[in-house]
Amino acid sequence: MRSLRLFRRAANRLVRLSRFLTLRTAANRLARPARFLTLRTALAPLSIILLATSGCGSVFKDVNVLSEADEIALGREFSREIERELKLYRDPEVVRYVDELCQGLALHSKRSNIPYYIKVVDTDEVNAFALPGGFLYVNRGLISISGTEAELAGVIAHEIAHVVARHGAKAMTRQLGLEIILGLISGRNPTGVRRVASQLAGVGGILSMLHHSREAEREADALAVVNLREAGYDPEGFSAFFEKLLEINDRDPGAFATLFTTHPPSRERIENTRKQAAALPVLEGLITDSERFRQIKDMLPPLEKNPLENEKAE
Repeated sequence: MRSLRLFRRAANRLVRLSRFLTLRTAANRLARPARFLTLRTALAPLSIILLATSGCGSVFKDVNVLSEADEIALGREFSREIERELKLYRDPEVVRYVDELCQGLALHSKRSNIPYYIKVVDTDEVNAFALPGGFLYVNRGLISISGTEAELAGVIAHEIAHVVARHGAKAMTRQLGLEIILGLISGRNPTGVRRVASQLAGVGGILSMLHHSREAEREADALAVVNLREAGYDPEGFSAFFEKLLEINDRDPGAFATLFTTHPPSRERIENTRKQAAALPVLEGLITDSERFRQIKDMLPPLEKNPLENEKAE
């Protein structure tokens, strides 16, 4: 009974401080007076209390209960599942180039302490996405549509930024709920991951789950600008890429439906990244393009429908 009273007292304290404490911190506090409770057991009723008192959005918006090891393990399991559906591009030179580009950016990111796993997806669709824990996927169509190496680097830096800010882990916590997340990471439950992945209806469902808020997209934009400069790339490539896509989409709505669904650009975001870059100290010799990037693009098969060709025709 004494343990139960202590647990209730701690839970009430957590409700009052929920806007300032993460659930993991709260769980650590509860572990001292209620040692018989596992993390999963303790957090399940607390999640109900918090949902009832504060509302789902305000509590889980920026909450992440995954440790770094948990995040990487969960990202690895989801990557295995989606690769059952994705067709990967196997040209070793193209894959090596994209991997080296990504690793160079990751090395200069604010989360360079974890390994990054890079895959090229064999599809004309223009998109890239990141799973929790540093698992990045770059579509072949994105490489083809990029006009310069700085444009491609900008999109990749944005995906790395989602990993840096742990947006994927927060999105999974928000979308799946604490009970499922804790069940997946307790004992590294690959069967649970497969079950959740199948319920999400494959890659499309997983990407929908990883849909980021406007605030998360803005944060990723800001981190990408800094990352690009630190890695020696001109951040104007990032702004120019999305400005080009917006202009094409104005003429041909739906041309980049997949990309716009997961990373909706806006004039405001483009202007914000330009203002941020302009406010930083001037650096000479930033990379805009490279001969190797041109060679890699020439090695790729032509897009079945290339919106840039319509742009040139007009």
